[in-house]
Amino acid sequence: MATSVLVVDDSALMRRAIKAMLTEAGEFEVHTARNGVDALDQLGRVRPDVITLDVNMPEMDGLSCLAQIMAQQPTPVVMVSSLTERNALVTLEALELGAVDYVPKPGGTVSLNIDEVAGELVTKVRAATSARLGRKPSGGTPKAPPPIHDIAPPGAVDLVLIGSSTGGPHLLAELLPRLPASLGAPVVVAQHIPASFTAPLARRLDDLCALRVHEVDRIMTVRRGNIYLGRGSADVVVARRTDSLIVKSVPASRDYHWHPSVDRLVATARRHCDPARLVCALLTGMGDDGAAEMAEVHAAGGRTIAEAEETAVVWGMPGELARRGGASAVLPSYAIADRLADWVR
Repeated sequence: MATSVLVVDDSALMRRAIKAMLTEAGEFEVHTARNGVDALDQLGRVRPDVITLDVNMPEMDGLSCLAQIMAQQPTPVVMVSSLTERNALVTLEALELGAVDYVPKPGGTVSLNIDEVAGELVTKVRAATSARLGRKPSGGTPKAPPPIHDIAPPGAVDLVLIGSSTGGPHLLAELLPRLPASLGAPVVVAQHIPASFTAPLARRLDDLCALRVHEVDRIMTVRRGNIYLGRGSADVVVARRTDSLIVKSVPASRDYHWHPSVDRLVATARRHCDPARLVCALLTGMGDDGAAEMAEVHAAGGRTIAEAEETAVVWGMPGELARRGGASAVLPSYAIADRLADWVR
């Protein structure tokens, strides 16, 4: 049975283009709506499996429409927005409200080259069909709290490495503020994200966190008390200068499908640190980015966390780490920060 998709965009050109890209994939039944009001009118009749939602629309914008969708008929939503900083902020807010992912319009609100993201659009809409909505809030507590074990002595960890994709910005805004200012090692994050989104996300996280949060937009010496967020649409790598570890943004490598690449981040960290002195966490996201390299860290004596299926929006990346036997612990999202803090004294 075909997956039903409702495409919401005020531009007739964009509606036609997005519908054509999804129809060509051969697995979607595509309906269209010209704005948020029209989308809500069709919601009960079409009962879509997934909605693609433009940000800027007359009568009712994407954010207002999303809030109504989640209240009336919760449905996986993929935001489609142009790559401006304002739209990045709105899209990040949409992810907070429950959207599962986003696709950038490469050429602005009416993007004549929208076909450049056809593959990404189809992949993300397909993944959204299995996305978990109504995630357990960060304040939730498991019925039986996972036991804490293998606490590291002070100074035993060089780096904490975190990888995430679909659903990641929302989870990072829950997890990172729970890390204490006294955390015993710097944190480096590879979140699959467009370049224009990174700075607004870093500023938002910096406002929320006890640790300082920086976008990696230049060569930076890593220090305790700081979180380093890899610049979007590029890769973040670890290197060494004399006796100091550094992070830097480098052009995205074609050897990796998603960027910033989690596998590339962890591979460079393994090259410049004893893997036994690394702590890694692989969070929600489709695909398997990070699983192979974090499994290598685990095999070499490092400690790794895979987010549990019960809280992951998409249990692709962490699920693959668990299937490879590469996770020291499989934990729901609300238990990850505490475990990291216990391991990284």
